[in-house]
Amino acid sequence: MIIGVPKEIKISESRVGLTEAGVKQLVLEGHKVYVEKDAGLGSRITNEDYLEAGATILSTAKEVYEKSQMIVKVKEPLPDEFDFLRENLILYTYLHLAPEPKLTKVLCDKKVKSIAYETIQLEDGSLPLLIPMSEVAGRMATQVGAFYLQKDKGGKGILLGGVTGTHRAKVTIIGGGVVGTNAAKMAVGLGAEVTILDVNHSRLEYLDDVFQGRVSTLYSNIQNIEQSVINSDLLIGAVLVPGRKAPHLVTKSIIEKMTEGSVVVDVAVDQGGCIETCRPTSHQNPTFEINGVIHYCVPNMPGVVARTSTYALTNATFKYCSMIAALGVEDAIAREKALRHGLNTYNGYVSYEPVARDLGMEYRPFKVQ
Repeated sequence: MIIGVPKEIKISESRVGLTEAGVKQLVLEGHKVYVEKDAGLGSRITNEDYLEAGATILSTAKEVYEKSQMIVKVKEPLPDEFDFLRENLILYTYLHLAPEPKLTKVLCDKKVKSIAYETIQLEDGSLPLLIPMSEVAGRMATQVGAFYLQKDKGGKGILLGGVTGTHRAKVTIIGGGVVGTNAAKMAVGLGAEVTILDVNHSRLEYLDDVFQGRVSTLYSNIQNIEQSVINSDLLIGAVLVPGRKAPHLVTKSIIEKMTEGSVVVDVAVDQGGCIETCRPTSHQNPTFEINGVIHYCVPNMPGVVARTSTYALTNATFKYCSMIAALGVEDAIAREKALRHGLNTYNGYVSYEPVARDLGMEYRPFKVQ
């Protein structure tokens, strides 16, 4: 198969779809790989690195799309890339279509075979291609929150762990999955007072066991959310419903009761956000304030730690990339059940039910022959 790796164009997105090691393995497996010039520089992977791995460097994204049967990316196509999409092109990337009706329509109209990293799901319910970036985003959420709690950044002027004789910062994390767990690891490590809320009692038991009493766990209901959030210095939204818009669990009225200089980081913003007052921002303009509460809502948080993120991502995505390249979409899906959940658009229709439901579009499941 002919595989293309274009340069990412989302603001401050420095990751790239494949590392040089991934390219080398695909070439060894008999595939042709085109990489757009300078696509890997943000992750400190040079054109020479790709050439040594066996790739061919092309000057423009247009050339990469035109020559390739399968495109491997990190983030969803932006409007400047829509004209490059075509019928039967395989698109393998993070898509997050539930809050993106325009992109979803384009993928359907162009009859693109799109496979979303974030909805590939194993039988145990885990999302193997989302895990590495969730780990990065969770850890970054605490790091970013601590930064904006500084007085010179508009925050309260609180150190997360405090020092002898002072209060520690209070961190509330909504959602105890991979993002929430990694956010808690960082917050606990920095000495903060941490509370995690989740609706899954088994998950709360797991967190109690893992953290050995160093975090407080609460069942996620409106009363516990409100009481915890109001008293927080840092609120981290870490809710995930696979493939669907995140529910607004923290309302505007609750945010308005937070103390001025508090910080909100909504990691779920790429799926619509779990905090009502959040809206997508960018690494160039990452924050805004509502009633003096600082909101950080960047959808592609891992993009600024690109070296770590790119290698972690290729480690996770390569297995399925290799399978699709060898077999094609249809046969790969027939062989690997996890990929059936990953297929989001096919033959002009939405083939992933949660996205179709959220967008009010026709759902046509892929039928394994």
